[in-house]
Amino acid sequence: MPSRSLRKALAAMVKPGDVVPGFEAFDQLATMVAIVRPDGRCLLANSALENVIGLSRRALQRSNAFEWLADAAPLAEHAQRVAANLVATSRFDAMLRRHAQHGQELPVHVILSQIAAEGAGGGTRGDAVLLEMIEIEQQTRQDREERVQELVTAHRELVRNLAHEIRNPLGGIRGAAQLLELEIEGRELKEYTRVIVHEADRLQALVDRLLAPHRRVPIVGDVNIHEVCERVRALVLAEFPRGLTVQRDYDTSIPEFRGDREQLIQAVLNIVHNAAQALAGRIAAGNARIELRTRVARQATVGRQRFRLALELHIQDNGPGVPEAIRDRIFQPLVSGREGGSGLGLTLAQTFVQQHQGIIECESAPGRTVFKIVIPLP
Repeated sequence: MPSRSLRKALAAMVKPGDVVPGFEAFDQLATMVAIVRPDGRCLLANSALENVIGLSRRALQRSNAFEWLADAAPLAEHAQRVAANLVATSRFDAMLRRHAQHGQELPVHVILSQIAAEGAGGGTRGDAVLLEMIEIEQQTRQDREERVQELVTAHRELVRNLAHEIRNPLGGIRGAAQLLELEIEGRELKEYTRVIVHEADRLQALVDRLLAPHRRVPIVGDVNIHEVCERVRALVLAEFPRGLTVQRDYDTSIPEFRGDREQLIQAVLNIVHNAAQALAGRIAAGNARIELRTRVARQATVGRQRFRLALELHIQDNGPGVPEAIRDRIFQPLVSGREGGSGLGLTLAQTFVQQHQGIIECESAPGRTVFKIVIPLP
C-alpha cells in the first residue's frame, strides 16, 4: 500500500476532470499501473499497461477501467470497497482484455490500494484507487525467453563446430568423385559419381548456410525498420502475387537505430516467407493475410536486461499455426514443420536479431500466428 505522504500527493493531484501530470516513475515499472476513480474512470495509465493492452495512453485515459477486464463485476465491487475504506487493499485474479491485434485475454493478478487524503474527521476521501496488475505468466515468459536465448546460443555453437568438421572431408569426397569419374568408363558408373558430386554440393550449400552468420562481418549503419519491412513486403508479393495480402500497420514515430540492415531484412524475410508458405491453402482460396505491425515498447525486458525503449515488430498471419509438436523447438536448427524445409530460416533469424541485442518470440494457434521481434532502441 502507498505511504501516507504518497497518498496525500496523489490525492492533491487527482482532481475531477484532470489528467494526472507527472508520475514518470510509474513508467519505470514493469507491472501495469493505473489510477482510477471508484466508478472506473481512468486518470492515469503507465506505459506497461499501454503496451500490454495495445491501446495508447490517451485512449486508456478516455476509457473505463471496468471495460479492461473480461468480467467487470469483481473490479467494480473491489474498487468501491477500497474507496469506501472498508478494506485498505484488495486482491483477486482476472482476465485482462487486450486489443484484438495483441492476442488473447491475459491472466492477471489485480491489486487495488487506497489513494485518498485524510478528511477533517479523520476519515478518508475516496478520490481514487491505485490499480496494479501483474501478469500471472510474466515470470514464466521471462524464464522462457532466457531459455530460448541459451538454447539458441548453445545450438549455434554446436552447429558451427559440426559444420566445420563436415566441411573438410566433404571437399575430399567431392574431389575424389571427380577424379574417379575421369578414370572409369561407362555411362552408368559415371552417373554414380555425378550423384556423389551433386550430393556433396548440396551438403556444402547447407554447411555454408550454417556458417553464414559467423562469416560475414556485420555492416553497421542507421536502420529504418519500415524500409526493412517494405523491402520484405515487395519480395514476398513478387513471389506470391495472387491470393496473399500483406497489410501494414506502422508507427512512423519509431526512430532509426544502429544495426545491420541486410541482416534484419534476411531475418524478417525468413519469418514472412515461412508464413507465406504455411498459407498455401489460403493463398489458393484467395484469403491469405500477413500483417506487419510496428510499435514502441517502453521499459522492455529482453533476457535479463531492461531497456527504456524497444522496437516491437509483429508479423501475424491467419494460417494453420505452428504444429504443437515443434512449437517449443522452432528456433532450434534443423527443426521444420514443413516437408522439404531445411529448418534453418528461424534459427538464422533468431541469430541475426540476437546480434542486435534482441529476441524473437512466437505465439501460435490455429488461424493466428504472431512472431514478435523485439530490438532495443537508443
